[in-house]
Amino acid sequence: MADLGALQSASVAVHEQLAKDATLIPDLAECLTAPGAQASALYSLHPDDTRVPFQKRKLVPLPDALFEHFQRQDPQTCFGLLPEIEKAWISIDEKLFLWDYVQETELNSFLDQPDIISHVALVPAKPGLFIDDISSLLVICTPVSVLLIAISYKPPPPGADRAARNELQMYSTDLSVQTEIEMTSVIGMSDGRIFMRGVQDRNLYELHYQESESWFGKRIQLVNHSMGGVGNILSRFTTASPSCQTDVVSLVSDRARGVFYALTEKPHSIIVFKPGAAKAVQPLQTLSNLYKQAQDKAPGSPALVPDSFEIVSLHVVDPLESRSGIHFMALTSNGVRLYFGPTMSYSFYGTTSSGQSLGLVHVRVPPTDLPHPDDTARSFRPQMSAYGAHVAPLQLRSPPHPIKNIVYSAYTDGLLVAVQKVEGREDFIFCAAPDVARMGNVGVNPPPTIPTTYVMPAYGGHTGARTPLAESASLLQISGEAYAIAPVPRPRPTTPSGTPFLFASNELAMQFSEPPQQFMIFTDSGMSFVVKRRAIDFLKAIFEEVNAHGQTQQIIEFRDSFGRDQTCAMLLGLACGNTYLDCLDGIPPVTLEIANLAKQSFYDMGERPMWAGRMTYGQADAQGTAHFSGRRQGLAIYLARLLRPIWKSKVTRPGANGKQEPVIPDKILVTVQANLVALKDFVDLNPHLFHSSPTDTQAARGGPTEEQEAWKVERKSISELQTLFTRTIEALSFVLLLNDYRLGDLVAKCEQATQNVITNLTYEELVTTQNGMDASRALVNVIIDQQIGQQISVDTVSEILQQRCGSFCSTEDVMLYKAKENLRKAVETKNPVELQHLLSDSLRLFVKAARIMDVEKLREVEGDYQVLGFVQGAIELPLECAKVLDSDGQGHALWIEGGDVNSNDPRTAFLNARQFCYDLVMDSLEVFEAGATSVAGEARRDSAYELAFSAEDELFHSRLYDWLIQRNLSNQLLEIRPAFLEAHLKRPPSTAPKCQLLWQFYVKNGQPLRAAEILAELAESTQFPELQLTDRVECLTLAVGNAKSHPVSLDGHHESAIAFLANLEEKLEVAQVQLQIWDALQVHLSDSVAVAEHISQLTQRLFNISDLYLKFAEAFQLNEMKLLCLYVSEHKDDNVVQPIWSAIIQDAIDQETDLISTANRIAAEVTRLGKKFYPSESAFPRSFITWKLVSFSLEHRAELANGWVPRILTGCGVSFNEVWDDLHDMYERQIPPFNTAANTQAVSADIAVLLSDWVQQARRPMSGARADFPVDRIDTQVGVYIEELDQTKLDTLALYQNVKRDLHRYW
Repeated sequence: MADLGALQSASVAVHEQLAKDATLIPDLAECLTAPGAQASALYSLHPDDTRVPFQKRKLVPLPDALFEHFQRQDPQTCFGLLPEIEKAWISIDEKLFLWDYVQETELNSFLDQPDIISHVALVPAKPGLFIDDISSLLVICTPVSVLLIAISYKPPPPGADRAARNELQMYSTDLSVQTEIEMTSVIGMSDGRIFMRGVQDRNLYELHYQESESWFGKRIQLVNHSMGGVGNILSRFTTASPSCQTDVVSLVSDRARGVFYALTEKPHSIIVFKPGAAKAVQPLQTLSNLYKQAQDKAPGSPALVPDSFEIVSLHVVDPLESRSGIHFMALTSNGVRLYFGPTMSYSFYGTTSSGQSLGLVHVRVPPTDLPHPDDTARSFRPQMSAYGAHVAPLQLRSPPHPIKNIVYSAYTDGLLVAVQKVEGREDFIFCAAPDVARMGNVGVNPPPTIPTTYVMPAYGGHTGARTPLAESASLLQISGEAYAIAPVPRPRPTTPSGTPFLFASNELAMQFSEPPQQFMIFTDSGMSFVVKRRAIDFLKAIFEEVNAHGQTQQIIEFRDSFGRDQTCAMLLGLACGNTYLDCLDGIPPVTLEIANLAKQSFYDMGERPMWAGRMTYGQADAQGTAHFSGRRQGLAIYLARLLRPIWKSKVTRPGANGKQEPVIPDKILVTVQANLVALKDFVDLNPHLFHSSPTDTQAARGGPTEEQEAWKVERKSISELQTLFTRTIEALSFVLLLNDYRLGDLVAKCEQATQNVITNLTYEELVTTQNGMDASRALVNVIIDQQIGQQISVDTVSEILQQRCGSFCSTEDVMLYKAKENLRKAVETKNPVELQHLLSDSLRLFVKAARIMDVEKLREVEGDYQVLGFVQGAIELPLECAKVLDSDGQGHALWIEGGDVNSNDPRTAFLNARQFCYDLVMDSLEVFEAGATSVAGEARRDSAYELAFSAEDELFHSRLYDWLIQRNLSNQLLEIRPAFLEAHLKRPPSTAPKCQLLWQFYVKNGQPLRAAEILAELAESTQFPELQLTDRVECLTLAVGNAKSHPVSLDGHHESAIAFLANLEEKLEVAQVQLQIWDALQVHLSDSVAVAEHISQLTQRLFNISDLYLKFAEAFQLNEMKLLCLYVSEHKDDNVVQPIWSAIIQDAIDQETDLISTANRIAAEVTRLGKKFYPSESAFPRSFITWKLVSFSLEHRAELANGWVPRILTGCGVSFNEVWDDLHDMYERQIPPFNTAANTQAVSADIAVLLSDWVQQARRPMSGARADFPVDRIDTQVGVYIEELDQTKLDTLALYQNVKRDLHRYW
């Protein structure tokens, strides 16, 4: 039974810590509006790497596919971020690309409009106008139009796996509008209204769209709110000149408050708008004279200079950071932040139309001695003799870097990241984050840190209990030039009702239940990610440095900064390996060394509990109060923060179908449970950490009785906390089990009173109250009744419940006795129904008692089951006994390692026990197979095999497969394809038959790519001498066929599958070359024993193309095989291929005696090889071959007919155009041997024949030569040829004249 008293006492401690967490970090408005806190400049500046507030996590490079679109000369490109759909947008002229920086290489494109794209934004869609899947619209702006594209994208729910992301879908809406004014700075409101500003006139516009056109309005139109029917909205609130009244620079939407802000340039002012009725906006307030206001609040600040006062961006302050006080923040180019919120009195600078005015409430000036990024990168850390001692000024190696030239910025949850342009260098990132150690209520005085250079005057002093605003700041250098910046969206888990509210900047309380905040910077190098370093990350970095250098001073400083209790909580998180420490790739995990250091520090810094008793006349009163140690406080804090996401949440809520559904996703429950399990394991393994302290001595005042009393109270509290998280672990397992069994259906089957309890039950009540116990008992009863009603054994459910949520309640001896009794009754009974019932019950009990069954008893029971024809018992009981007899998996581990029953390993006994049980199963299979002489016998045999194959014991399956293969049942195995067949065939030692079975298994299993991989390995293997070369080629051929059968979208590995197929095809080509070389070398097998052995290597393994060329084609002077190797490898080397062709032509010359035969042999050889290798320049160097043929023709021009050369080449498949180019080049070059008139005239004669053949070919209908027939060029060049022709060459002249005549006649 659960100890409800202890659980409820521990729950009170959890509540206390949750309430304290809510007071750790104040509302931003409380910090900024404290008395005397009109301006501030309190910063902690750390040049060492362990304490900088942000860390560069990773750089995702731009996808290679994107660079293909940058080939156009001087493209107009724009860039931006759409973090809501995890995309970056890039426009290249009229093309729009959406880059999925999470998947890193995936690109979506939009190419359906002709105009240059200048701006893209994502806005909410109007509810009810589109299908439910469409929640957003992509607004595409060009200089002449604005276009809307519907977007379907659902981000993963909180806690869901990122791999379950929905694919982005884009839909055409037919919503576009033409405009003479280019639009930019597009924003969207929650109700779907879209606002933007004009580039040329800087007016405020609204893009109004509706479902259909009506008498009163178009379906889509642009409304100019600066000059439209609502009047000039700026004139009501400014005194600026008319020419400056619509000088809008940028717009920012505040969806949480239902307003948006417009920044104007001339004069510098901010206008607050509230959307009104359709096509109308209401200007609430204009904030002007901002420089003067800022100067009033921070007089004398060097950052406030009129010439450099330029607001570059506005940022909304979320209500989760400031519930009422601060609405938005403006950032200037030199890093000054202006915070705006409601003011209590009338403001000279403007009031809202609703009566409540917004005003400048705080000026935050930037640090002026910010360490240069080069200093931060060197991780220089000043030495400190002791914490609290004098801190020497920072010895920076580079001068401090001023904040200026800020162009882009992002802000969320009190975190500011801004891009600073630096001349001659890559961009810098200015980072600022709340310094929780200084401004947090952590129970210590503010630690001494390195101060900022700018000390605020008296108006900036603060005499209250809290520091107005303290921040850590640093500069980082990023790779490349930045184009955009945005925070990475994090799903915000809803705060359960009743849980104390936490402000978004309270990272101390949330660092163990959510990942750190990240920012992404889109640069010309890709997407750079920087991550906020939380207090736990600082502590982890300190331990990494301690582990490397052995200096522990930083740990002391950290404790003094954050307080003993908070530090102990973080040390506990480190020691337990909290899941949110390693939740991002690119962040190194917590090593065992760091965990051990954290554990030791947790013990050393936890101190000991103290007893505060009341004094009465010099004696201690019997009553007093225990002050817990840091270890107990750290445990309570850490436990409360782990439980925070679920503790006050209801377990169920009404679903869409009317049934109850889980409130918390399984992923979050599993994460919370995993952290609780790690905490439980840590506490169980290290009980001494909580029962003693390093300084256990008698206090100066008070006796040992008081000290013992303090320890007694502390140990009781720690025991209660242990009871709580142990019970909670079981409760989460129980809820997860309920979800598996359809929680809604189970609740619906409970009694109404129980349903009422369950629907209002929180996780806290489930764990700590009687109502929770009663509800869980009722749900278990429903599960068992449901299993019985479906005639399903309840053993699985009951065992799971006992293992995860309870313990066994009966002894194994009783079970074994009852099982024997049931088996005895089964032998005696004549009633078949009773027989089946008794046998089933006996099996259930035997399985429960399997641990104490000896082998002889098991053999006896197995024999009884075989005689009685009880198939289920004969198969399942030995398998269950095998598991129980090797419950620790030692025998299974020995088998995994390759051991067998004959090894000397001490684990052999467990493996032998398993094999004995498996042999009993095989014996039963043989018995049932021998008895399959009737319909009932066949049914028993089939059932036995079905049960055997359904077992989940891999070792048994391996034994079963060997047994079946020995009985020549391999084909039946492939048809059944049981669960572990693949693993069995892959287990060493590998054999050719096992590989053959394995690839056939993959084919039958619909996995052709894996089949191809096995076939490729088989083809390239060297350990199977039985494989011949033809077998290897056949394997590669089958591998290519299977790889081509692989579905293109399977598992998302399309690119790797294509690469694998290409590699296979290349290997097949090489293998086919090897086969041809093998055939060509058959005649040399009888040359000598050494030659035969050398050639026989071709059958023993596959060679690469280089080895085939050098060791065989080159060694045996196989010229055609050499060309084949060059052709397949695509290796182009004139010094290699030209001698081969020279040898081929010379061989043709040497083999014939008369000129005509020689010419015919040359023509035949060149034509044959040309058809085989053209147009590969690697194997068929056309220009060189042409030169060789022409040279031969010139030597024998008297005997050879004109056109001999070009007709050989065109017979090879070379185009007329290429042949003409080569011959014309020879004709024009006038270098030997073409520098003589006779040779030039001979080449001209060949050209005449070529052109004549070309013209005749082009005249034919549907001729391929007609497509690119250069009529004008031929006509012009023929005229030149005729002018330069020897007039005695009448045949050539006639051919040229015929060509010109045909050209004029037919073209």
